Amino acid sequence: MIYDFCVVGGGIVGLATALELLKRRPGASLVLIEKEARLARHQTGHNSGVIHAGIYYPPGSFKAQLCRRGAVATKAFCDENGIPYLTCGKLLVATSGPEVERMNALYDRSRENGVEVELLDAAELRRREPNVAGLAAIHVPSTGIVDYKAVCAVMADKIRAAGGEILLGTTVDRIVEHGNFVTVGAGDRSWDGSRLVVCGGLQSDRLARMAGLAADFQIVPFRGEYFRLPAARNDIVKSLIYPIPDPALPFLGVHLTRMIDGSVTVGPNAVLGFAREGYPKLSFDSGDVGRLFAFPGFWRLIAKQWRTGIQEMRSSLSKRRYLELCQKYCPSLTLSDLMPMEAGIRAQAVTRSGALMHDFHFMQTDRMVHVCNAPSPAATSAMPIGAIIADKCLGG
Repeated sequence: MIYDFCVVGGGIVGLATALELLKRRPGASLVLIEKEARLARHQTGHNSGVIHAGIYYPPGSFKAQLCRRGAVATKAFCDENGIPYLTCGKLLVATSGPEVERMNALYDRSRENGVEVELLDAAELRRREPNVAGLAAIHVPSTGIVDYKAVCAVMADKIRAAGGEILLGTTVDRIVEHGNFVTVGAGDRSWDGSRLVVCGGLQSDRLARMAGLAADFQIVPFRGEYFRLPAARNDIVKSLIYPIPDPALPFLGVHLTRMIDGSVTVGPNAVLGFAREGYPKLSFDSGDVGRLFAFPGFWRLIAKQWRTGIQEMRSSLSKRRYLELCQKYCPSLTLSDLMPMEAGIRAQAVTRSGALMHDFHFMQTDRMVHVCNAPSPAATSAMPIGAIIADKCLGG
């Protein structure tokens, strides 16, 4: 049997793509293959659960376009399927003169991106968030929160209802493109598909090379370490509280995030990971590290970002240092407030020149589409990303 579509990867991008393909081609045969025993096991299941509004990204970029569309689509999907979400808004808080300057530039970018924003002075910030200190802030009212694992569970149900198959615990170890189909193998099993989509996340570079593509990049894993606040402090903020990001850095900084279950998390930082899928602290995979150290782009990245790396490592090694990052805009937090929580791992694509790939990146052949880089806000943007991939598969 040759399936109409084969999808590798059971995170939210793979699921959204499978669902979109079945919507466009009702009755088509589709198989989705996931190596873990459950869906959304990696980046999708370890993020902050934020429905981003799209204020950070360069106007005209994939990120800016897809985030705005994705936020609308995500909320609509939740409404249609009874998935709880909350549009609680976000405050980006400036705590110094240079941050106020960056805040004003970010405000202008937000307006260019068509995102509703509001500038708050210190008094209005304190009125809205009594436990937050700052000189000024940007309010983004459309930002929301959701459990993306719940979104994925509904997507999976819809895929099965439309006739799609989902195979769990199945690790792909070969991909061979033929003239009019692609063979995907896992041990002694194999599947043929007229079209293949690979949404490999942390393994995207390896899967691309497995398929014979000249992937001139490598995934560098960055651990994002979180803490959870005690239940007694769940009312410490009403909205999401973010620092003003440094445009020279790829990450947004440690923030306070309300979760859909009522809890509040703090984080993440961004430290180099020594295992692509090692979530406990001090995780180490010799194969991952060997390939990382053999990649010239890694050393070129280190040469550019070593100062930032040292600062992030300090916050990882010292809970007190981590607390200082939080107290910058939430001074009432204490060491005892920072309770353990599982880390996340971000799949960051890095080129051989040592440049971070900031936008979504796809590689394509006649029969395959590989999602090689899907950075934040990929969860928010999953449904429009799925539409783009479907266009590529179907010639749209």
